[in-house]
Amino acid sequence: MKVREGLIPTALGSAVTITGAIMKKRDVAPMIAAGIVGFGLAHVFLGTVDMVQHNHHR
Repeated sequence: MKVREGLIPTALGSAVTITGAIMKKRDVAPMIAAGIVGFGLAHVFLGTVDMVQHNHHR
């Protein structure tokens, strides 16, 4: 099975972002939740950049 480059960080980042958003909504450690959301969004962004760059090389 061939997985597109950047897909795993994007999917993992989405899961982390959703987890942080749920934590923030439930008011569980809001500062930590905000950090988790930021960490997840960074992974989504970097994974997307990786997918776009890899697509242009073909």
